[in-house]
Amino acid sequence: MYFCGHNKQSIMKEVRVRFAPSPTGPLHIGGVRTALYNYLFAKKNGGKMILRIEDTDQTRFVPGAEQYIVESLDWCGIKFDESDYVGGEFGPYKQSNRKHLYKQYSDELLAKGCAYIAFDTAEELDKYRKEAEANKQTFIYNCQSRKHLRNSLTMSKEEVDKLMADGTPYTVRFMIPEDREIVMHDLIRGEVKVQTNTLDDKVLFKSDGMPTYHLANIVDDHLMQISHVIRGEEWLPSMPLHVMLYEAFGWEAPQFAHLPLLLKPDGNGKLSKRDGDRLGFPVFPMYWVDPKTGDTAMGYKQSGYYPEAFINMLALLGWNPGTEQEIFTMDELIQAFSLERCSKSGAKFNVEKTKWFNHEWLMRKSNEEVGKDYQAWLKAEKGIDAPLDFAVKVAGLVKDLL
Repeated sequence: MYFCGHNKQSIMKEVRVRFAPSPTGPLHIGGVRTALYNYLFAKKNGGKMILRIEDTDQTRFVPGAEQYIVESLDWCGIKFDESDYVGGEFGPYKQSNRKHLYKQYSDELLAKGCAYIAFDTAEELDKYRKEAEANKQTFIYNCQSRKHLRNSLTMSKEEVDKLMADGTPYTVRFMIPEDREIVMHDLIRGEVKVQTNTLDDKVLFKSDGMPTYHLANIVDDHLMQISHVIRGEEWLPSMPLHVMLYEAFGWEAPQFAHLPLLLKPDGNGKLSKRDGDRLGFPVFPMYWVDPKTGDTAMGYKQSGYYPEAFINMLALLGWNPGTEQEIFTMDELIQAFSLERCSKSGAKFNVEKTKWFNHEWLMRKSNEEVGKDYQAWLKAEKGIDAPLDFAVKVAGLVKDLL
């Protein structure tokens, strides 16, 4: 068997994209940029933008994180056409409310011979990893090692049936084909090739009834008729598995685009909260208090940034319009945006440039607009009820000094 599955072509009648965060903490500005690029692409092409909450990993769930995500994106001006908050014909849009859907697709892959049942315990797998490390090797559950491990490929049907009848914990793993080159196309990076023998057989489903990210993600994208998957570079290694899953199901895959990382202002590496704390700038759109630890994080909203400036700054981190223009309204971004002008390489965050954007947007606003914002800030932060005309006058004086 060369590979399971066959192609069933379907016509995508419209552009449909999704932003699918996990409620595991505050929304990093890299996530906001991913949501923004999805939004700009959808609106540029007359399409739909969907918000889907991917909460299958309940061990990492953080109370309040989902509401934080929704409120942050609303502050940014990123609006959704479909979600559990605005409705839509493809709901529910939260994976924990869809978990009854996934087992049938896991069973379908098993029936096709594209997946198998594995009984290896976490302790056993850890033992194999340590043994490999001792021999200066790397253990992965793949096309070679699966032939010698505790799974339905090496056990009789009777043994498998008995273990399952006894309630023995198990996982369903995707069976990566041997000796195949996967050729894929990324809208930003072009042609991507991967040898299947370098890939591991990812877990798709667990005996507790919950799917892993990979299965739930593919099934939901298909059922919600997603036409383009625009996501961060960190998901690029998952692209071969996802493409093969579409092929195994006989579904038409969406087009993929993997965005460049946001990099720290100094040195190398991905921008993190630690960088913000160290250099004194926010890496989250809004203020956040961790409900478990009490740790806090700065937010652009509470730090006095306008959402227009924040979005303007983010849009130009990894994309350029091909012109000298730097100040964009959301409508102007929609008209100018294209994935073809997104960079393949990481975008270095610039603290001073972010301040510059906010200054530019401040100067473009009327004294009345700034005064109303100042009046609201005095009330919320200082408990001062200032007259509007006073706040407007102060705003004008401050702008004159800038």
